[in-house]
Amino acid sequence: MDLKDQLKNLFPEHIPEETPEVESSNIWLQDEPIICKYEKRKGKPMTILEGYTGATEDFKILAKELKTKLSVGGSFKDDKIVIQGDYRDKIMAILKEKGFAVKRVGG
Repeated sequence: MDLKDQLKNLFPEHIPEETPEVESSNIWLQDEPIICKYEKRKGKPMTILEGYTGATEDFKILAKELKTKLSVGGSFKDDKIVIQGDYRDKIMAILKEKGFAVKRVGG
């Protein structure tokens, strides 16, 4: 007997509300590709994402999501996402899965 059955037994006249399906990502998708490039800063590899034309808050949410999925550090500055390490392939796969067009630049 699962939780729903137990609740039906406790409250037989209660009608459960329908929960609307929420889209997993309501980030604005753009026509131009996001540029994913690799740089070395102070001898350490960095992956830089730039070229997003949507709201800054959406880009910050995307930055946080990428850092969480990859378990790496990074920052959001000057309309660019900077991720510590060379994660171009993984980032491009994640962004393509979300529906973004991504262009690889350099190396």
